[in-house]
Amino acid sequence: MIVILGAGESGIGAALLAKKKGLIAFVSDQGTIKPSFQKELVDNEIDFESEGHHIIFDFVPEYVVKSPGIPDHSDIVKFYQHKGIKIISEVEFAYQFVNGIIIAITGSNGKTTTTNLIYHLLNQAGRNVIKCGNVGYSFARAVSQQDWEIYVLELSSFQLDGIDQFRPNIAVLLNITPDHLDRYNNSLDEYAASKFRIFENQKSEDYAIYYSKDSVIQSKLKTFHINASSIEVDPLLSTIGTLSDHQETLANLSTTVLRGKHNAINATCSIRAVQLLDLDPDRIQTGLNSFVNDPHRLELIAEVNQIKFINDSKATNVDSVFYALDSIERDIVWIVGGLDKGNDYSVILALVKERVKSIIALGKDNTKLISYFSKTGIPIADTHSMEDAVQKSFELAAFQDTVLLSPACASFDLFQNYEHRGNCFREEVLKRLNK
Repeated sequence: MIVILGAGESGIGAALLAKKKGLIAFVSDQGTIKPSFQKELVDNEIDFESEGHHIIFDFVPEYVVKSPGIPDHSDIVKFYQHKGIKIISEVEFAYQFVNGIIIAITGSNGKTTTTNLIYHLLNQAGRNVIKCGNVGYSFARAVSQQDWEIYVLELSSFQLDGIDQFRPNIAVLLNITPDHLDRYNNSLDEYAASKFRIFENQKSEDYAIYYSKDSVIQSKLKTFHINASSIEVDPLLSTIGTLSDHQETLANLSTTVLRGKHNAINATCSIRAVQLLDLDPDRIQTGLNSFVNDPHRLELIAEVNQIKFINDSKATNVDSVFYALDSIERDIVWIVGGLDKGNDYSVILALVKERVKSIIALGKDNTKLISYFSKTGIPIADTHSMEDAVQKSFELAAFQDTVLLSPACASFDLFQNYEHRGNCFREEVLKRLNK
């Protein structure tokens, strides 16, 4: 018997895979389980409890499968650790049943775009591929469905923390910037070590792809030995959109939705990954041209009077905002703010001075933002609702400007999540354009 902690997508996927493999599983969640997930458990005759861990204290399972959102210091995890019972992640659990090729992607920023792009390139080329992990299906759910040829797997640091034997055939590390440090004793080094776990079980026949100019990656490589064949990515994007890497021309990005230096890194890592699976340049270019990114990532909402309104609500840290600002050559009316995670705005100060004409602070408490950026001399508006922020952007934006929602902060002070924030931005912009 196994115990599965957490009944979100990760836990439900693990339960379904356990059922398929003839394992007895019990699912326990501290909170309320979504009705759709409860139905899946009932339909598959999988026992569970919700709104608290109660029954599982009487079990002595073979091992525990822990969802990534449950911290190691939680009472239930410490209980099983004290009992000496092995605790693994859903990713580790699913891995033992995989026969296909695994392409795993991690990084502080850009991992969803890169995952989506690799999947799209392979899917357009007719390969039997699924994307899963931190995007789409959980890894375990994907494995429970069928034997896929290729799994394109987005991994967070939390998911990597729970691996043991997990070994991707192709591992991609995009970048490492301060994020989620509250889970890592406020230590960037501990967070970086978590990200580097994507490489730790690889062998000489595997491949490790990483952005060689990332300073944290460079530093970590001084003490970490990669056993796989290393592919160092150092992209160059010309003014006409030609993407090259180590003097090799890879693609033309001017015909794609991929803009900015960050997307040059994402695209180069993606291309290097699919080249290893024998995709030819024409197939790759065709896939790049037809790629459409997920919403809330430098998403063009509308353009009126040559003023662009761009939704980058997914930019929840300073590094993401840097790439957003750097990708826009027009004057910017910047909507920023939310739940600050200890941001160091000095990283983007020079770029803000260069690109931003007006700042609209959006949040319950904008004191830190206003205090920091007031020294730039850039006009700052203090707003506390998306309606007011967008209305202010219409008043401030002029011909050929860009209104950019790129918050640098979490959304939970005013919104349910970053998607809700981005959707509210879209609604308010389109409401004014349709009047």
